[in-house]
Amino acid sequence: MNVSLTSLIIEAADPERESAFWHRLLGGSITKTPTHHFLRVDEFPTIVIQHAPGHQPPQWPEGISQQMHFDLATDDPRAADERVLDAGGRRLRPTDDIVASAQQGSRVYASPAGHPFCLRSA
Repeated sequence: MNVSLTSLIIEAADPERESAFWHRLLGGSITKTPTHHFLRVDEFPTIVIQHAPGHQPPQWPEGISQQMHFDLATDDPRAADERVLDAGGRRLRPTDDIVASAQQGSRVYASPAGHPFCLRSA
């Protein structure tokens, strides 16, 4: 039996803002319905932003569990940091968490809806 990952679902009170963030960060194409935005990026499962009017973001790392998060790799941590912030994300940990020359550590961010994710050196 084979099992494959076809999509990741992200809840957001504002799917327009959340899907725009992930689209700006990862590229790809978006298909929208009234309740779901489907982001398709080569070599990724489909990222589905689902409208959740009462969505409350995780309060991680100082509170409610993060539930799940993405780990993303980049060959340019500084440029990726700028892209995240320009797209509407925010840092959850300081920028010195990553050592590009040693390719270790990560920077921890949250999307506009508060979903945490990490950027690591590729």
